[in-house]
Amino acid sequence: MQLSEQEIVRRESLEKIRTLGIDPYPAEKFEVTALAEDIKRNFNNDKENPNFQGISLAGRIMTRRIMGKASFAELQDSSGRIQVYIQRDAICPDEDKTLYNTLFKKLIDIGDFVGVTGDVFVTKMGEITIKVSAFKLLSKSLRPLPIVKKSINEATGEEEIHDAFTDPELRYRQRYVDLVVNRSKKDIFIKRSKVISSMRNYFNEQGWMEVETPILQPIHGGAAARPFETHHNTLDMPLYLRIANELYLKRLIVGGFDGVYEFGKMFRNEGMDRTHNPEFTAMEIYVAYKDYIWMMEMVENCLERICKEVTGDTTVQYGEQKINFAGPYERLSMYESIEKYTGVDVSQMDETALRAFCKEQHIGLDASMGKGKIIDEIFGEKVEGNLIQPTYITDYPIEMTPLAKKHRSKDGLVERFELFVNGKEIANAYSELNDPIDQRERFEEQLKLAARGDEEAMALDDDFLRAIEYGMPPTSGLGIGIDRLTMLLTNQHSIQEVLFFPQMKAEN
Repeated sequence: MQLSEQEIVRRESLEKIRTLGIDPYPAEKFEVTALAEDIKRNFNNDKENPNFQGISLAGRIMTRRIMGKASFAELQDSSGRIQVYIQRDAICPDEDKTLYNTLFKKLIDIGDFVGVTGDVFVTKMGEITIKVSAFKLLSKSLRPLPIVKKSINEATGEEEIHDAFTDPELRYRQRYVDLVVNRSKKDIFIKRSKVISSMRNYFNEQGWMEVETPILQPIHGGAAARPFETHHNTLDMPLYLRIANELYLKRLIVGGFDGVYEFGKMFRNEGMDRTHNPEFTAMEIYVAYKDYIWMMEMVENCLERICKEVTGDTTVQYGEQKINFAGPYERLSMYESIEKYTGVDVSQMDETALRAFCKEQHIGLDASMGKGKIIDEIFGEKVEGNLIQPTYITDYPIEMTPLAKKHRSKDGLVERFELFVNGKEIANAYSELNDPIDQRERFEEQLKLAARGDEEAMALDDDFLRAIEYGMPPTSGLGIGIDRLTMLLTNQHSIQEVLFFPQMKAEN
């Protein structure tokens, strides 16, 4: 391993610390009694009876100013940063001043984890600070952090940042560094956690149960997507990373649960771009005795609540758009939306006519595409980008949705909706198909598409068919993309920004 000059110096400091009889990676716990942001928010500065006295704090050293017998430093913990004031005689009350003169002044580096104990006060400059009475090295950092430098523009008075850790590839590969030096990125993931917990709380309040289903599946079902394939040695059989958990969750509805949901990782062996990662998080929920009309109202209530709890409002700024998650949302059928944005009614066209229309509109197709895929291509090219405010697209052609129930009043359509926001789908829902004979015929049509070369066609799942032959009640199901929803609520325009560890090419 080739070491930089700074890394060599840090390793030398590590050995010197050990020669002082100090363990740079001590095993015993350090009792933390306060956090930086809590102190800064709640310190009373009462000279007669101040709070936060004798507290202990731990975190990384982020800046230092050595000034002879006293020094200032900034300590960063999980909540934020706070200034600490270290006097030599305060932390070294006896004759031996090694802890300050050698350890703190010469061998401690920016990035090292330390623990401090002391009293909080306010400096003459008005900054809340910890006056340190005890100091302990908790972990020595062997690599220097990228230092973000700040200055004030004298002409504008605004703060300017220099040498920031901004290269996207480095940030995604070294998320651990990104989170330390770019504190705003940590807030994104805090909000992501709130999105999930808020949604979970909403479902639990309705009495629906959170469950877990297999990630390794013998048949890739529940969605139209290309799977990742692996092999189980003991069973000597192929297995697939799930592309959806739908068919297993519906088995649980067959088994007698009225409402089940799961937050889970899905895997699709497909392209990558600003809104697609091969591994992503989806929530799927199935509720018995409901339909897709009921589900639209439930989604509006749920998303409005999530938006309020995560951002404090029902309206969020996303780029140049203000998006309002308060319901009700506009509703357009698939065919209505295409006619609205193309001026052409495609509802009565067969595959030949649809292909001719696409040729006129310069929409690329391939030979494997059936009627449903062609309509989906038209919709994607001509409609999606116009759907900025939350909009339900409903009543899809039957060829597009093998798992949805036939429409109760419109021939050739199914009871399905997708929710689009800012031109992207974030939710998909059906009145679930519970007719086992119809379901088998739909699967068989998918096999024909697979024979034409459609790698995303669904496989036939005999066990799922057997399950619904025992009887599945009327059910509505919903899937929501957690990553895309988080992007909207945090004003992020790349899915990599809301994933701790997005998929990357192998590092050279």
